[in-house]
Amino acid sequence: MSLGRQWSGAAEMAVRTPDGDVRALAYPGLVGSPEVGDRVLLNTTALERGLGTGGYALVVALPDRLPDDGARGPGHLVKSRYSPLQTMVLGVDEQESVHHETLREADDLAGLPVVVADLHSALPAIVAGVRGAAGAATPLRVVYVMTDGGALPAAFSRTTSALRETGWLVGTVTVGQAFGGDLEAVTVHSGLLAARAVLDADVVVVAQGPGNLGTGTRWGFSGVAAGEAVNAAGVLGGRPVASLRVSAADPRERHRGISHHSLTAYGRVALVPADVVVPALDGPLGTLVRSQAATLTRHRLVEHRLSEAAQDQLAASPVALSTMGRGLDVDPSPFVAAAAAGEHAGLLALGSRD
Repeated sequence: MSLGRQWSGAAEMAVRTPDGDVRALAYPGLVGSPEVGDRVLLNTTALERGLGTGGYALVVALPDRLPDDGARGPGHLVKSRYSPLQTMVLGVDEQESVHHETLREADDLAGLPVVVADLHSALPAIVAGVRGAAGAATPLRVVYVMTDGGALPAAFSRTTSALRETGWLVGTVTVGQAFGGDLEAVTVHSGLLAARAVLDADVVVVAQGPGNLGTGTRWGFSGVAAGEAVNAAGVLGGRPVASLRVSAADPRERHRGISHHSLTAYGRVALVPADVVVPALDGPLGTLVRSQAATLTRHRLVEHRLSEAAQDQLAASPVALSTMGRGLDVDPSPFVAAAAAGEHAGLLALGSRD
């Protein structure tokens, strides 16, 4: 075994197996810190099927050097519940938390802009848009609420780690079965309230972690939860902003223009009106996107052309922009659409300061 890159909460390595070397990922907080020469127990299920994000086998245990049980810490929220790797964390609003009194009766986002996206890959582009709206002289505090439709450990995301380290994000709240954020919460609702009341967010981005489960059917995809997130933001008195999943290059017809994932999540699942940000795109793609967006009649359609400042922020992203294996140079439309939603939310946040 040889060790590779490490980032907050995760360690990459190359592991020799009877079938050849494989890339593997360990979460030291769960299994301990691997060292060269260790035997490792791997889960290769997704790797063998070509599924998942990143092409990793996952380290289940270091059987010859199991981690100590450690001291019993505060908190009783169990994430990844009833799996062999369930982990207990301190919930931001539970009784042992210093924030319990703040959140005990919390019930209002007071107009906080909440950008909802289907894919994790939209996150850096949305934040770029927020930064484009704000400018260097007027920073806005952006918090990421990570749902459990994709990866459960926040540490799997190098994107989140890099955005946190560079100050593009001020924090991450992991909700549902997801874990490992700066704050832990039980639901999207409590995660949103914590983002505002504890992390003092100006803008919140809600999206699943890396990975997206889809079956090629109308309802069988994890992004359905984007509609539920719009409902949560609206019920709590926030300002839901829907980021559209757009592509000009996806070979699948159902994802060309506005993806059917966005049309279903926002058109059928989201019952609370949201600002659906329609990117001002030129040519046939723009015509297609506008016609598809017109079917979302429950919502407020906001056509937005990305500013030069937001475009500069996209180009300056501290992480590579990539979705479904395509970067900004191959298919800019998904990133422009996400950044447009972020810029609109940033302008809303700035307007609330006046």
